[in-house]
Amino acid sequence: MNSTVPHNTLETARPGRALSTAAWVVSVPLSLMLLMAGTSKLRGVPMMVGLFEAIGVGQWFRYVTGALEVAGAVLLFVPRLSGAAATLLAGVMAGAIATHLFIVGGSFAVPFALLLAAAFIAYVRRDRTLALLGR
Repeated sequence: MNSTVPHNTLETARPGRALSTAAWVVSVPLSLMLLMAGTSKLRGVPMMVGLFEAIGVGQWFRYVTGALEVAGAVLLFVPRLSGAAATLLAGVMAGAIATHLFIVGGSFAVPFALLLAAAFIAYVRRDRTLALLGR
């Protein structure tokens, strides 16, 4: 048996200390931005109500989106769930980008930056997500 071949493929997926630290550093502003955005949706800030009115799906979607953003922002700091939370948030931000591009217009720069941050964290924490899925 070759001693250079890892026994556990998850061991090869674990990030180094620098990447892991970078993921934590990126998690803080990402979480703060999503907590602000999510709570404004849940509180019914008039701008958010108007935005979701323009989307045309109904205000229930504002509550769902806000809840996903707040939950994802909090779960970024639960080590075992941080990768799954980042993956969820990347999906929410992809939806926000699509909404800006195809429905409401305006700049999608902020959701794009948040998508990049969430994707980075999801990549760095992929071993945790795979472990959560039993792989």
